[in-house]
Amino acid sequence: MSLFLDNAATSYPKPETVYRAIDAAMREIGVAPGRGGYRQSLTAARTVFETRSTLADFFGVPDSSRLVFTHSATESLNIAVSGLLKPGDHVVTTSMEHNALVRPLHLLRGRGVEVTFVQADREGRVSEREIAAAMRPGTRLVAVTHCSNVSGTIQPVGEIGKVARQGGAVFLVDAAQSAGYLPIDVIELGIDLLAAPGHKGLFGPPGTGILAIGEGIELEPLLVGGTGGNASSLEQPEILPERFESGTLNTPALAGLKAGVDFIRETGLEVIRAKEKLLVGMLLEGLSAMEEAVIYGPRGNDHGGAVSFNLGGRDASEVAFLLDAEYGIAVRAGLHCAPEAHRTLGSYPGGTVRVSPGFFNTEEDIAFFLQSLAGLARS
Repeated sequence: MSLFLDNAATSYPKPETVYRAIDAAMREIGVAPGRGGYRQSLTAARTVFETRSTLADFFGVPDSSRLVFTHSATESLNIAVSGLLKPGDHVVTTSMEHNALVRPLHLLRGRGVEVTFVQADREGRVSEREIAAAMRPGTRLVAVTHCSNVSGTIQPVGEIGKVARQGGAVFLVDAAQSAGYLPIDVIELGIDLLAAPGHKGLFGPPGTGILAIGEGIELEPLLVGGTGGNASSLEQPEILPERFESGTLNTPALAGLKAGVDFIRETGLEVIRAKEKLLVGMLLEGLSAMEEAVIYGPRGNDHGGAVSFNLGGRDASEVAFLLDAEYGIAVRAGLHCAPEAHRTLGSYPGGTVRVSPGFFNTEEDIAFFLQSLAGLARS
């Protein structure tokens, strides 16, 4: 059995309750929600409603109908930027963003949207003052990642949210690496649009995501089609969440997502965060003690779950391959779909080895990883 340390990509394993919820929804419900008045379909619709309500409460979304389900944070970000921005609009973002945001913005640049990338410092941080300096009177959107998938750098989203609001801009947060690990309340943090995946820190299955849309924010849908309601009209429904949920929702996956969030609440977000800090702290301390290791990103306690490093002059992909082949340790190497972040951190073009422990990893796992890496360094 391999040691999995790539939880920034997807959390594994999931809580046992997640597996059971998915299996039960497949076996005992097994039909589409909102596509019939019979009991099974109504049960499926109830499952979706309960999942939506659970997630809305978890993120402080006052109206659960404004939390829509997607297949990923990538889809959520595409809906947010493509549905909001028009030619001539101005966007402020950062050099630490994932391609899930950068590529949609690049596409829109070709259609007349102006984009300003605020350069982060060598540890990947951007301050609210730098965001404010980049804004213009007509800035339409400020879009930032809460926590870097490369370096684990946590951005001050609360302060950035205040700056965005003062400047009259919509505030979009990519919570791919923070949802389920850091407390997020959209009202307290001033977030207008929150994008998050289900399969990482929320412990749900792949193919799940959410987009929370603040009051007064109007977006054009990315996908149109059947929604189970308003079938007589050729127009996409205006009402939420149906406006952004064309096609049949994956009820079993959403049942698993609810079970994942229930697990977080029962365990305690503060307990999960404390475990992450403990394991990341062990990683940083152990890597810092290795002469051959070069760490990228912050070294302090305020750190997300991803730690990036290189081992001397060795190729990152070679190190990751050998960790897997010789020790059964799964990590990720490369640019992690965030080339601008690597340019910022000084690890471009070779990328880094990324280690990202999860809640079900142990201190013994981290000790074994560090011991194995030391063995590679000596070879």
